[in-house]
Amino acid sequence: MNDQLRPDLAVIAGHIPDAARILDVGCGDGALLAALKDKPGMDLRGLEIDPANVATAVARGLSVVQGDADTDLGYYPDDSFDYAILSQTLQTTRRPDLVMSELLRIASHAFVSFPNFAHWRGRLSLAFGGRMPVTKLLPERWYDTPNIHHLTIDDFRTLVQERGWSVEGQWFLNKGRATTHTNANLFAEHAVFLLRS
Repeated sequence: MNDQLRPDLAVIAGHIPDAARILDVGCGDGALLAALKDKPGMDLRGLEIDPANVATAVARGLSVVQGDADTDLGYYPDDSFDYAILSQTLQTTRRPDLVMSELLRIASHAFVSFPNFAHWRGRLSLAFGGRMPVTKLLPERWYDTPNIHHLTIDDFRTLVQERGWSVEGQWFLNKGRATTHTNANLFAEHAVFLLRS
């Protein structure tokens, strides 16, 4: 994994082939796109809601536009990309199911990463403290968090199954390192899935 990237982004970067057409939705400051730009033949685009992040990404020489995953993916034609990427953004969208459908309409594959709200530390915080967890990985409080959907790995798998999407890869992270698939819903802090429609 690339040590310069957030762990979920390093997993994604490690599985993107050369000469791929990429749309990174919710690309932040463009860290993943910047890490991919030296691979041969890449066509890299980004969509980001925060204007300061857009400015930072553009200053890095990246093709990033300001836009909203909930409303702007419909402007892209079918099969415009090989990979659409949604990293740590799914839980902040109004309709995650519709956003994922759009990702798999505009790209043949979609990488989706998200925090697992069923991790055992969160469960303990709720069970014994009676409050929504505040952790290193989820530092915001319930009232100032951008996370509006608190999904778990099992919730995500159920949605994927209901929609008939195929899982081509799945990786689970704990403390930034790969962890076992066994009981991932309990022990993984983050998940990364590679989907195909």
